[in-house]
Amino acid sequence: MRILIIEDDKEAASYLVKAFREAGHVADHAADGLDGYAMAEEGDYDVLVVDRMLPKLDGLSLIRSLREQRVETPVLILSALGQVDDRVKGLRAGGDDYLPKPYAFSELLARVEVLSRRRSAAPSTEPTVYRVADLELDRLSHRVTRSGQEIVLQPREFRLLEYLMKNANQVVTRTMLLEHVWDYHFDPQTNVIDVHVSRLRAKIDKGFDKPLIHTIRGAGYMVRVGQEGDEE
Repeated sequence: MRILIIEDDKEAASYLVKAFREAGHVADHAADGLDGYAMAEEGDYDVLVVDRMLPKLDGLSLIRSLREQRVETPVLILSALGQVDDRVKGLRAGGDDYLPKPYAFSELLARVEVLSRRRSAAPSTEPTVYRVADLELDRLSHRVTRSGQEIVLQPREFRLLEYLMKNANQVVTRTMLLEHVWDYHFDPQTNVIDVHVSRLRAKIDKGFDKPLIHTIRGAGYMVRVGQEGDEE
């Protein structure tokens, strides 16, 4: 699972990140409500663990804002406020579960796993096939074709193209690629992205009249229909 922990208590957050990672999951941390909202809206998380009392944007307001933006990632609320009225407010704000403090990590883990299973069992609204012009990517069969011609990609190249096509006609930044394709949450200070984009271009665009993978100078990359040399 990919879990985002939104918790302003540094000690508690460090403990949760370590515990979730030891349980075999990917855990990220945001220290306030605004950062947590931005990461939750942009990131592809399975579950959000949200402290109710947060600086800059409180937990319930954060959850309401996400639901207004149609972010349906399951949310488990952590709070020292454990009365029935408090739990009801949390659930009505858009939370999926509510765990009062103090709690045992084993129970928290079990509840997070349940939320993740529910999400996995729900019908997916994500398309199984992405298409841009004559380029087609099938997420289920891992098959890529252009003008009916099959293109063989390495696993990382496939993930890169999949993410670019998912965000077709939008700028995809280097940070977004590092986080969603490489699962890095820091800049490794290497040209790994440039190398992979170059290899992908050689397979996707070489031999075709119109390039689909574009470099947007100073911003990132974009998959779109365009003429050769229209990089900005």
